[in-house]
Parts: sequence; C-alpha cells; structure tokens
Amino acid sequence: MSAELLSGNNFRPFVSLLPASRFASKLRKFPFFTGFLAALAICSGCSRFAEPADLVIINGPEPESLDPAMITGQADGRIVLSLFEGLTRFNAVTATPEPGLAKSWDISEDGRGYTFHLRTNAVWSTGEPITADDVVYSWRRVLDPGTASEYSGLLFYIKNAKAFGTGKTDDPASVGIAAAGPHAVRVELNQPTIFFLDICALPNFCIVPRHAIEKRGDRWLMQPPVPTSGAYTLDAWRLNDRIRLRKNPNYWDAENTHSEVVDLLPCGNGSTALNLYESGTADIVWDKELVPSELIDLLIKRPDFHSFDYLGTYFIRFNVTRVPFDDVRVRKALSMAIDKEQIVAKITKAGEKAAHHFVPPILPNYTSPPGLEHDPETARRLMTEAGFPGGRGFPPFDYLFNNTGKSHEQIAVELQAMWKRELGILVNLRKLEWKVYLRAQSMLEYDTCRSSWIGDYNDANTFLDMFLSNSGNNRTGWKNPQFDELLEKANGEADLNRRETLLQAAESLLIHDDVPIVPLYIYSGLEYYDRSKIRGVYPNSRSEHPLRAIHRIVPKP
Repeated sequence: MSAELLSGNNFRPFVSLLPASRFASKLRKFPFFTGFLAALAICSGCSRFAEPADLVIINGPEPESLDPAMITGQADGRIVLSLFEGLTRFNAVTATPEPGLAKSWDISEDGRGYTFHLRTNAVWSTGEPITADDVVYSWRRVLDPGTASEYSGLLFYIKNAKAFGTGKTDDPASVGIAAAGPHAVRVELNQPTIFFLDICALPNFCIVPRHAIEKRGDRWLMQPPVPTSGAYTLDAWRLNDRIRLRKNPNYWDAENTHSEVVDLLPCGNGSTALNLYESGTADIVWDKELVPSELIDLLIKRPDFHSFDYLGTYFIRFNVTRVPFDDVRVRKALSMAIDKEQIVAKITKAGEKAAHHFVPPILPNYTSPPGLEHDPETARRLMTEAGFPGGRGFPPFDYLFNNTGKSHEQIAVELQAMWKRELGILVNLRKLEWKVYLRAQSMLEYDTCRSSWIGDYNDANTFLDMFLSNSGNNRTGWKNPQFDELLEKANGEADLNRRETLLQAAESLLIHDDVPIVPLYIYSGLEYYDRSKIRGVYPNSRSEHPLRAIHRIVPKP
C-alpha cells in the first residue's frame, strides 16, 4: 500500500462523489483517521506486504481469535472459513451447505446416523493428509470443557456430546463421533436434526491440525507455517493493520479459488471505511455498521451500495443475575418504554424493521409469536409494582455498547432519553473496545448491553438455542427449564406444524413472559462494492460470501 494514499493528488475522498452543495455540512462532521491510514501506508515499507493484494476487504473489528473453537464474532468467522474447512462448506451463491472436506455422506433411515466420506486428496497446506482422526479430534476439542468453546452446545445434538461437554463424563470415546477408517467419519445423533449439515459448515466446527496443536499448544496459530485445511493460508497478521491470506495450492478445490492474495483490514469507523473504499484502497466493505450513519439514506441509492434482507436481529440483553434486573417487571417495563419505530426511523435508516419478536420473519416454516409492544403507561405501572414509582429508588445502571459503529452510540443515547422520559430512571452509557465488550458480556460484567445475532443457518433454532441454560452464547444469566424442554422437543419433532408450535412457545417465554432480552429491530443488510469490477459476491440473507469465489475482473490502476 503506497504512501501516496495520503497525497492530495492521489487520494480521492468520498466528499467528491456526493453533491457538495447539498451535503457539505454533513461531510465536515466526519473524522478522518489519519493515524489509521498512516499505519497502512507505513506497511508499504514492510517486505511482508510489499506485494500488492489482488483483493482488499474491510472486514470489521480486529479478530478476537482465529482459532475455530474459540471464535464468536462474524468478522472472525469470515477469516476462519477461508483458512479452515468443515465436512461441509457454504455454497457461494445460496449459502446452503455443500460438500467440503467430505465429498459425500450417507444418512440412515431414521435420520440419526451420518457417515461422511472424506476426500482422499484433502491435505493440509503443509502437505500432510487430512484424515478421519483429524475430524474426530477437532470436534472433541470443541466439546472439551477445558477448551471453553461458546459454540460447543451446537454439537450437543450428537449422542453423549452434552454429557462430555458439560463434564458429566470425561470419556471422549463415549461421544457419537468416530473414525470408520482413514477417510470415513461416523456420527450418531440423539434425534433427526434437519439443520445438521448446516452445523457442519460453521466456522467453529472446521477441521484443525491436531499435529500442530499438540506440538505448539496455545501458540499454534502464531508459529508459521500454520497448517490450514481451507482455500487460503495465513501469510501474515499484523494487529490493527491487516491479515494477509494467500491461496493454498494444496487445497482440494484450488482450481476454483480465484484470488491469489487477499488482505482483510480491521476498521470500526464508517467514515474511515468509506474513505478507503472511495480512494480505491479497499475493494469491498462488509457490514452496514461501516456506512456513515449521516449518509446512509443517500448512499443506499448508489448502484455500488447493495441492500438485502438480512438474517439478523439487534437487541438488548439484561444481566438477570443483578438487582433490579432479576425482577421480570423491571425488564418488561424497560422493554415497553422503548419506541422502536423511532429508532429505525431516526437512526438506522436502511430499511430495518422494528422488532417485537426475536426471530427474523424471513425463515421458512416459522412465524414468531407477538412480543411486548410500546406501552409507556403499562411500563410505569410495572415499575410502580416493582417498588420504583416514577423511578424513585431505582439505582443508576450501565448500558454497555461497543465502539465498532457510530449507530451503537446513537441508539444508546436514544434509549437513555426514552428511559429517563418515560420511567424517570438514569442510565450511564459505557462504550468499550470490541474485545473488552465481548469479555464483559461473557463474564456477565454488565447491567444491560447492546447485542446482535446473525443466524448461522436457515432455521428458527439458530436464534432460540443461544438462550439454552447451558449455551455459551446466552450471556444473560437467564435459565429456564421450560424453555430448554420446549427446544429439545422441537428439535426432535419431524412434523413441521408441531415443531413450529413448540418453537413459538419457547420464543414467547423469551420475548413476552420472562424477557431476558429486548429485540429492537430486524437488520437490513448493506454492503458496498462495484459489480463492474468485482465478481463472486452473491446476495443472500446470511451475507455468506466465501473468499474463494471472489475476484476482481478489472485490474487495480
């Protein structure tokens, strides 16, 4: 990346691409993070990055980890899915599961047994064969309580996986995952699970190199070369600068991996992301949060800004282990005091829909039950019943949000005003760096906080099972045995109508009866890239875009 990026002759900021007479007053408000850009320019002197990338993507926050078992964020998952592969992988066009490291599979008549047949030409990027033992090791590692994977619960559909994952047995051989030869893996489920092949494609369950992990321990990703099973290798990772990926020539589908070198830049500021894109430094920007909120209603009209129905929900979590949020009346009151329509009209502006339920309405075979509506009068009555008439005696509390997107702060300010106006209570706003924010959630070191969830697969279960009592993604302290039982019955129910009824009852507990969360709005996706220059990015509700399929068709100038 050239230092000429910062010169007046070569840097074409986004101001010049919009009608200045109409929008100049807005544009003057944007901070330009010269320090960040200077850091990128300095890298041109680093021999590691002297070679220009074929594709540059702004990927969101700095990854928390690249260990498949440990990741939780979407930005991390995109990179992991480029480095590692599961038994299945996501189709670049439809985002549905297709053969990955497994070339095929057989399913038993009762739907509980899967036999995966691995590709005999699947090898690690360092040349060693990928075997059934690697698969068994990878999944047992996710389940091992010592790993502390927040996604381990998604493997509990496997026989005895829950007992092992929760420490009730320390025998990994009891889990229904076993090698059936060097290139075959047998999996036994507790009951038929219609989305199991989707689970196999998730980044957390990608196959990892046992030989490297056992040799290097926790530093296995820091000692090159890192053996990878996916389309790319990890060429370099400079914190707060970029991750460079290089095409894996040993990948079984290397012939259809189009870009040789891909750089992924961390960035949490919309104006910085837009400047990098308009200057030609970045080719693609994922995520609506990397669009300047003041300009979103204008930019969305441009042909290189692409909006779509998105399988995601923005919501608030309560820490129900803390007083006064252990009182359901308080949680309901805070929920009913929020005017969600005002938030989407005033702040988000990209077609988002106010959410009175948690599961987005674009999933097949499911319609959500009604949740709590905007009702300030009832909210005030509930607060009085809880012992806080007019907000008197209600302790000041914190609302936690992360710094990767200006809209989070704008929503926080709006909530602060609504709760003060309608309920007479005071909330302190706490903005944290991304990794600190994630840790605070996981450790329940908060009162209330913003959250979002992007569906991992096209089934309502992907939104509801995160609030199971034993789920690492719960992060509210809420445990409801009835909710757990309803989901367990639903996941074993073959009749779609009865299954929907069970899932609706579970969601009703979540959003109407117990209210450990408050849905605010259903996402509308927004990405920007020039289709006349970039190929391989296909619209889908999960924003699943495998890097192996993406490439430039117009050379960089």
